[in-house]
Amino acid sequence: MYVTPLNTDLLFEEAEKESLYLKLIEQLNKDFNLANEGVDFPMSISPEELKIQLHEKIYRLIQYKFAEYLNLLYIIDVAEDQIKKLDGSDLVVLAEDVAFLILKREWQKVWFRNNFK
Repeated sequence: MYVTPLNTDLLFEEAEKESLYLKLIEQLNKDFNLANEGVDFPMSISPEELKIQLHEKIYRLIQYKFAEYLNLLYIIDVAEDQIKKLDGSDLVVLAEDVAFLILKREWQKVWFRNNFK
């Protein structure tokens, strides 16, 4: 049964436990490239480094390329109501929260594809 992870560390733990961490990286790379925001997270990236790099990428998008940021959220299919609930007063915290929402949605896609193909 799919259980929504409560934080990034638990999400990565679950992905590794189910041997789906590499699929998660593939899904991130695929969706970012679909949004023309090319990233190339290497398959060897550690969960901690992935968390840091994703956070930095989202921060830069919010700061400098807001239209592209919105397009990315649309392509990944992050729920608009979840974004609206976030506190935007601190950009660093906002980027971290959005990065988690992106990871959650990507993990959901990977998990369902793996369990219901």
